[in-house]
Amino acid sequence: MAKRVINPPTLSAPRGFSHAIEASGRRLLFLAGQVAFNQTGVVVGQQDLPTQFRQVMENLKAVVESEGGSLRDIVKLTIYVLDKTLYRSNGQAIGQIYREYFGRYYPAMTLVEVRSLYDDGCMIEIDGIAVLE
Repeated sequence: MAKRVINPPTLSAPRGFSHAIEASGRRLLFLAGQVAFNQTGVVVGQQDLPTQFRQVMENLKAVVESEGGSLRDIVKLTIYVLDKTLYRSNGQAIGQIYREYFGRYYPAMTLVEVRSLYDDGCMIEIDGIAVLE
């Protein structure tokens, strides 16, 4: 599968994401919103955003790998947070966790602050799209 990062020079340089990813592949995998549930359905990291972020990464990884892919097959992520200020203040820790999973690969990303999430106790939810061979 070929992927091409698209960062037009007419837009500001992205910081920690790509503006778009062009992918030519055989299968699209639409990833449902993942929250910080562990395998038994318990919220991990109550009131701890970096810990919840790590669990969400584990969940995304599990879904993509179950179909024979890897996190680097993800071409789009949408991140929903209850508090963007809290997300920013934890940016260094979240960035470190992100790099543990993705390295220096940055899919197209969007961050959205929301009033609430469906699952109580969850501070973050991430959905996405992966392109698998």
